[in-house]
Amino acid sequence: MTIYETTIPDFKIRTAEEKDVNLILNFIRELAEYEKLSNEVVANEEILYESLFVKHQAEVIIGEYKNLPVGFALYFHNFSTFLGKANLYLEDLYIKEEYRGHGFGKAMFGCLGKICMERGCGRLDWWCLDWNESSIRFYKKMGAKAMSDWTVYRVDGQALAELAHRVHFKG
Repeated sequence: MTIYETTIPDFKIRTAEEKDVNLILNFIRELAEYEKLSNEVVANEEILYESLFVKHQAEVIIGEYKNLPVGFALYFHNFSTFLGKANLYLEDLYIKEEYRGHGFGKAMFGCLGKICMERGCGRLDWWCLDWNESSIRFYKKMGAKAMSDWTVYRVDGQALAELAHRVHFKG
């Protein structure tokens, strides 16, 4: 476990451990409720354990205030062909509502920046819901800029299954 000491009294950030799977799932559920997307959460402890600690498909940092978990960030590497190097993609950053406004989100965001720099990543990317004005203001304060010239596309569910079977492969 890596611990990132912050200048905020009684606040530290640490990498998640296997014992944190239930905690991470609870943060995901709280975030989904905040984003009005609770019906989309299908993750469970088994899926998260395998994805995070067996397949290492993503990583998590946890923010703790007075040794109580108050937030998390889940991220993974993607790759920029134009930069020719890996980047970090932030899937979720969440601070419990009662702990917002104390600089914990800024510290978590800064920790992700530190991880990017330590790993030689070219950038940190993420998406934000258009209606989430408080998060948009926060991200802009952190130096982020909206990529309004890009549109996000997604293939999932039945369309993904059909896509995978459009071309027949040998073997």
